[in-house]
Amino acid sequence: MNEVQLQRALEGLGRPRVLIVGDLILDRYVVGDVRRISPEAPIPVLRGRHFDERLGGAGNVAVNLHAMGARVEVVGILGEDEPASRQLELLAAIDVGTDGCIRDGERPSTVKTRMIIGVNQMLRLDWEDTRSLSEGCERGLVSAIEDRVSRANAVVLSDYGKGVLTGTVLRAAIDAGRRAGVPVLVDPKGADFSRYRGATLVTPNRTEAEEALGRPLADLDLLGDAARELIELAQLEAAVITLGKEGIFFRSETLAPEGAQGRVVSLAREVFDVTGAGDTVIAQLGIALAGGLSLETAVHLANHAAGLVVGKRGAASVTRQEILGVLGRGRSASGKIFTREDLPRVIADWRSQGKRIVFTNGCFDILHAGHIDYLRFARSRGDVLLVGINDDQSVRRLKGSDRPIVSLSDRMEVLAALQMVDGVVPFGEDTPAGIVEEVTPHVLVKGDDYRFKPVVGRDWVETHGGEVHLAPFVEGRSTSAIVERLRGDGERSR
Repeated sequence: MNEVQLQRALEGLGRPRVLIVGDLILDRYVVGDVRRISPEAPIPVLRGRHFDERLGGAGNVAVNLHAMGARVEVVGILGEDEPASRQLELLAAIDVGTDGCIRDGERPSTVKTRMIIGVNQMLRLDWEDTRSLSEGCERGLVSAIEDRVSRANAVVLSDYGKGVLTGTVLRAAIDAGRRAGVPVLVDPKGADFSRYRGATLVTPNRTEAEEALGRPLADLDLLGDAARELIELAQLEAAVITLGKEGIFFRSETLAPEGAQGRVVSLAREVFDVTGAGDTVIAQLGIALAGGLSLETAVHLANHAAGLVVGKRGAASVTRQEILGVLGRGRSASGKIFTREDLPRVIADWRSQGKRIVFTNGCFDILHAGHIDYLRFARSRGDVLLVGINDDQSVRRLKGSDRPIVSLSDRMEVLAALQMVDGVVPFGEDTPAGIVEEVTPHVLVKGDDYRFKPVVGRDWVETHGGEVHLAPFVEGRSTSAIVERLRGDGERSR
């Protein structure tokens, strides 16, 4: 498919409803460094520097669907414990419905804690209980599913093998989806795909497909027959096999012309972390099919999203604007330019991923090396950097009627093109107080020239548990100095 077709499909997608049923997981990350070996045993001592909590499993699928603009409900099992409360907080922050979640005081919530040095995991600690559900919990899940399928445009079954998707629960979800006439998509686990009999499609990776079929799929030419066998095995309409750096293969029996198949080549520009890439793929397929798009279109969009998400750290998500940016029709080449109306969604998305948000602001009129050093410093203080930029009218009030030299739209495009900037948003007030309160960043950064004067927003940020950092000021690097030199050269030339 060409990019124009994909752009039009994505722009007309709307906000379909998607119901997720599956294993809810809390992902925790302890990031630090190792400088010594323990005197108690020959093991490294991790000196903790940073701690993150993010939604994993079915929760990460919800994050991905929310980022794409879907309306989402989740059905699953949570314990009566602190990790369950934290997951509910993170889901509520992105407006995901959780009334269908069942609390089980006899079953701890699933938590995965990763110990990380730099970008490398040194250890993962799992707290989980995968024993069979009680009859009461199983009945509760079935009732919650049947009550909610009627208002969904698609159902996603996220199977992480933690015990939620029992045969009874799977049967209830698939049958309810079929009765409602909505697609049921499965991210499978284990070797027995017959458990998913009657679903619309499954999305195994290559290893999972090999396990289900009992043979290796080393040659790409074998994928067509493999997908057909999976379809026959589970009485599906289609199979989508993710291939990592080799892209995505799909085959359809009824969602496209019978026997239609193809491979979409991977679009990843840089592979930083593959964690959660499968969640991104099934979320993209889910929202696309829920919105009435064809399977081929859905696979192409999922491939673009996967190419973006593996370039991010940890379980991450992708927005429509990011995909449109790659397709050439976004607000900027990188899809990083936002409006004030976008902020609640963007901030909620970052927070749900456990991102440490850094905010700074300025006019950024005629970008120079001093700005670059400043922004690098700001980005080093967290995981994502949001830059508030004064609109043209506020620059005039601050700098004079002959400023800005560069228009707001151009200034935003230049900032968005910088690797260290994750988002740019304009504001028109004389101070950034309002936008600081909207963002409530973990870190507020200003220049060192504010050492002896008040930093707007400091009280708000620190009251809410954040920090204020002052970036080193480099003498002789300023837009005003550049403008004065230009004016001087102009006068001499006359």
